[in-house]
Amino acid sequence: MKAMLCKELGHPSKMVLEEVPSPIPGKKEVLISVKACSVNFPDTLMIQGLYQFKPPMPFSPGSDVAGVVKAVGEGVKHLKPGDDVFGLVAHGGFAEEVVVPAASVFPKPPMMDYKTAASFMMAYGTSYHALKDRANLKEGETLLVLGASGGVGLAAVELGKQMGAKVIAAASTQEKLDVCKQYGADELINYKEEDLKKRVKELTGGKGANVVYDPVGGDYTEAALRATAWEGRFLIVGFPAGIAKIPMNLPLLKGCQIVGVFWGSFAQRAPQDNMKNTMDLITMFGKGKLKPYIHGVYSLADSRQALIDMMDRKVKGKVIIEP
Repeated sequence: MKAMLCKELGHPSKMVLEEVPSPIPGKKEVLISVKACSVNFPDTLMIQGLYQFKPPMPFSPGSDVAGVVKAVGEGVKHLKPGDDVFGLVAHGGFAEEVVVPAASVFPKPPMMDYKTAASFMMAYGTSYHALKDRANLKEGETLLVLGASGGVGLAAVELGKQMGAKVIAAASTQEKLDVCKQYGADELINYKEEDLKKRVKELTGGKGANVVYDPVGGDYTEAALRATAWEGRFLIVGFPAGIAKIPMNLPLLKGCQIVGVFWGSFAQRAPQDNMKNTMDLITMFGKGKLKPYIHGVYSLADSRQALIDMMDRKVKGKVIIEP
């Protein structure tokens, strides 16, 4: 089979497409013939050695996969060869075949195509866990989403609306904000051109946002924290713009919580809770309430460019690799 391999940490251009042996599923594992794999920002960090998890080299990036079960290992009862599935793996999705833990593989609903299924797990899983389990977002509250046009950000906009919140979407260009508006955002902030804190305060009558969803980091973190309401919940999801140094007097003055969101660890530590969340999301999708935004589709040979576009922040929603 073919796989896009990281043999040397650094820029995506250093990756190589090679023929490698097909993997063999072990106990409670599933071998999937990959039909689609989405690109996530952690993939760009992993190939540079900047992610908290560092796989042994050579490795293929790619976590969100969809395809057809080719073989199952010992102890797998809920799946069989030929089943259409989607699932999550630590890495290895930029390949024609990948082995995935059986507990992280789900039957693909018939109404989902492979591209949609590959866009689903990480973006919606992260955002639903963040808003439901970590923030306890309530109907009528105000949700501020930074990086709102990205994969997890756009999922947070959709889910926030489904949970009854007023959603303020913040992004860096009008084009990105237009997509957020299509996905239900009530208010828009271009934080390249507007004062983030001031604008949030204006849009909330001076109260601030009850929940802040921050997958961006950098300079925007402190500004958004200063725009958080009394007893608000500030969700730390990611930091492609850098890890912010937060004045710790701010949580005290606002009586607010700063809450970490690490969905991958949650899925491993609480698989039954994650299963329930996944079933909730599939139900919402089946009712037409969720629809991943597909920015573009790349071949396996072009997956280096997909990673470059992600690093350059040219992507809205999700990009897909089709082996």
